[in-house]
Amino acid sequence: MKKKKFFVKATLAVALAIFSSTAAMGQETVKDSTKTSFLEKKWVKELTSRIKLHGYAQGGYNYTHNAAGNTNTFELKRVLFWADAQITDRWSFLFMHDFSSVVQEYYTDFRITKNKALTVRVGQFKNGLSLENPLSPTAMEAIDVYSEGVTYLTGCGSDPLMGVQYGRDLGLSLFGEINNGKLRYELDVMNGQGINKKDGNNFKDFILRLEYRPVTGLNLVATGQIGRGHNILTDGKTSVYNPAIQNGEDYKRNRWTLGFDYKSKAFNAHGEYLEGYDGDVTSRGGYLTGAVPLGTPKVEFVGSYDFFNYNTSLGMDQHKAIAGFQYWFYKKCRVQVQYVYKSAYVANNTFIKDNSHAIMCQLQVRFN
Repeated sequence: MKKKKFFVKATLAVALAIFSSTAAMGQETVKDSTKTSFLEKKWVKELTSRIKLHGYAQGGYNYTHNAAGNTNTFELKRVLFWADAQITDRWSFLFMHDFSSVVQEYYTDFRITKNKALTVRVGQFKNGLSLENPLSPTAMEAIDVYSEGVTYLTGCGSDPLMGVQYGRDLGLSLFGEINNGKLRYELDVMNGQGINKKDGNNFKDFILRLEYRPVTGLNLVATGQIGRGHNILTDGKTSVYNPAIQNGEDYKRNRWTLGFDYKSKAFNAHGEYLEGYDGDVTSRGGYLTGAVPLGTPKVEFVGSYDFFNYNTSLGMDQHKAIAGFQYWFYKKCRVQVQYVYKSAYVANNTFIKDNSHAIMCQLQVRFN
């Protein structure tokens, strides 16, 4: 009987020891699991706080009338996605891709000073020439986006002399803000050949941009460029604006602009005078664009007048007028409807392009 009692007690003791050990191991596993979960959450939180995703799409319908007839089409103009990563407090990286085109931007920024006085940028990005070029199409009032002068002088157009550069280039930039943010400067050293391309010669383009904000809402902008272009014409093509420059030729390419940008609750407006020199050809022009709220900030009337002479020796005047409305239905998302008139332009009294009238409709969706 004593042996039986001893056996029962021993069995209970062993079972209790096993249970206690298992419970202890279970508690330790729970602690480890909790610790791992905490580390995972901390890592995910750190990652999401340093990487931001952005994107937008613009598309719509265009109807155009000119002497050649009528055309109409639905089109998807831009679908852009970009990500920027804040690697450290001073070091960041950005990558931008246009799904309807090509890789647009990829660059890294490093802020040298503790404040915003000096930052260095290396990679492919929008250069600082003109008031409009650095601005996003999502912030522009016109569906046509940039003025004729900005489009031509920054290489955003289809002139075979420069190709389509989208206002971007490969290079290095130094920029910063001083005087409590009232004065901003930017100095770019660029290839001058456009996006995703090596330099076509041994010369670099230098672009200086100065911005001054004397009062709230007003920004005064002056920009200039000194450089040497390289003619990329192929298959015997010539530039209709500058036919004297031969294939493979290096030529003088200088520009300067003066502009302003004003924003208030009553209205927004920006304008600029531009002048460019390509070889022996001078081009110049200006524009004024604005938007006025119609009772509510969500609905605006948009108007613009734009003049540019591509070649003053040939008298290649181009006039453009825009009138329309836009409705901001959610943050940076809007619907736009605009009438666009472009005048004919001639060279030495020779007709080149006819007058055109267009109705443009566009939907813009953006997240950031």
